[in-house]
Amino acid sequence: MPAQPTITQYHPMKNKYEALLVLNTRGNEEGANKIIDRLEGEFKKEGADIEQVQRLERKHFSYVAGPLDSGYFVNFVFAAEPHLIDKIKNKFKLDADIYRAHYQKIPLRRRGAAKAAEKQAAKAAAKAA
Repeated sequence: MPAQPTITQYHPMKNKYEALLVLNTRGNEEGANKIIDRLEGEFKKEGADIEQVQRLERKHFSYVAGPLDSGYFVNFVFAAEPHLIDKIKNKFKLDADIYRAHYQKIPLRRRGAAKAAEKQAAKAAAKAA
């Protein structure tokens, strides 16, 4: 009898991630939109599903640690398989339009976790009374 396929073969596990990118636009606001559209295409090309793109704004850095004193901030929220995040990071390290980048996995939120905590608190209160 052949082995049953695992759940991951049916539905590959996709985690949610957030990528905060600081773009090097050098005073060109129209260029920021073109760069963001290009980066969105790069995410999709690597297999990520873009859920949200937050175009924040140009901000001045509180201290200058490199050649730029300001950058255009954009936040991408996307879903991707765990092995793709390293490919995306390495690809964007080489991109001259990205000045700084921070990637973060968004933790799963359990549905009903608050209700379970309330039930436990109610049971503890009932025992104490």
